[in-house]
Amino acid sequence: MDFIAKPFGWLLMWLYELTNNYGVAVFLFAFVVKVVLLYFSAKSKKSMMRQTRFTPYLKELEARYEGNKQKYQEEVAKLYKEEKINPMSGCLWSLLPFPILLALYRAIRFPITIMMGVSAEAYARIQEVLATLGYEAAEGARSAAYAQIYESQFITANFDKFSGISDKLRTLNYSFLGIDLSVQPNFRFWQFSSENGGLWPQIGLFLIPVVAAVLSWLQSKISMSMSGPQDPQTASTNRTMTMMMPLMSLWIGFVMPGALGLYWIATSVFQIIQDYALTKIFAKQLDAEDAERNERLRARAEEIERKKEETRKLREEGATVVNPNTSKRKMQKGEKQKTLESANKWENANRPKKEAEADEPSRVGDRPYARGRAYRPDRFGPNFVPDAGETPEEPAASGEAPEAPTEESPIGVSSIAQGEIGGSEDSEETCTDNNGE
Repeated sequence: MDFIAKPFGWLLMWLYELTNNYGVAVFLFAFVVKVVLLYFSAKSKKSMMRQTRFTPYLKELEARYEGNKQKYQEEVAKLYKEEKINPMSGCLWSLLPFPILLALYRAIRFPITIMMGVSAEAYARIQEVLATLGYEAAEGARSAAYAQIYESQFITANFDKFSGISDKLRTLNYSFLGIDLSVQPNFRFWQFSSENGGLWPQIGLFLIPVVAAVLSWLQSKISMSMSGPQDPQTASTNRTMTMMMPLMSLWIGFVMPGALGLYWIATSVFQIIQDYALTKIFAKQLDAEDAERNERLRARAEEIERKKEETRKLREEGATVVNPNTSKRKMQKGEKQKTLESANKWENANRPKKEAEADEPSRVGDRPYARGRAYRPDRFGPNFVPDAGETPEEPAASGEAPEAPTEESPIGVSSIAQGEIGGSEDSEETCTDNNGE
């Protein structure tokens, strides 16, 4: 971990020598880190904004393939590929600040060997001089973890005794606005006392984690509000992050030295400014991309419609040809369709003609007794000749023969009428036949 922490430690030490103020050096360190990571942050921001703009397209695909999750995922992957969107790019670049935070923590924790770059041999001689001068390390795990901070403070107070050991040794003053940034804040504010330097150093240390948490929450809210509409899954993730990041900032601020909390405050302030500026810049660029995409989609839709119209005309003219690049499945589907069309054509060609209906008046298409077995279209005509064993019908009282039913008459109407007029046994048999059919 030291090979990562040492460059950041050297940067922090250089900024401290430049400003001679530890707090200002931490602020400038956060600013330099933001500038170095600006390219990656901009790339992540633009990717997230582009992905947000495709939320309506994703909802449309979800509604179209509601019951086919695999097809939906395939279409989403195809859309991302066409538009060159990497859904993970925004998440990957956003993780970069955490290794930097750990490296800064290590640089603050080991100011002699990491920030100043004192060698192991020189540090061993420093330990000997500390023992000679009667320096006693504080007891406890916390004191052991921050031993070099306390040693650097002792060296600063007695620098003339150590200056000859290494030319890399420097004096360090952790004070910033009257607050000792090397001290871990105490959340038990009810135990604050005006003794040993007054209340302000304790209150100031207590406020650092609180301000860091508030700014972290504000930064998350501003970032979400400027991102536009989001799909439900992304919105849920962002809401979770909006709650988790401030809590993590609060926890880090109370378990680590005040310098880490100050760095978190500076990072949140610079992040808010960066998000606002990048959102304004990328919004114009993405508006232009959306206009170009919509024009491209419109042209593609017109081209597809034109090809469909050309294909329809060629089919009508019988001039279509088989595309050699057509898939095997599509060719099989086309052959199956042609087979069905040929079968329907043969069936229509071999269907009984209408002339045959003259010999079978009760036939309708393939149904030979659709109008009843005893149906006769001229049954009530003046020239009607009954079959053998069939009783002739009497004309109507007015002397006019009833109008012969047409082929569109309902089934059995003529035979029912015959039964009402004649009332003979033959008529009853006829009605029975009709009802049986």
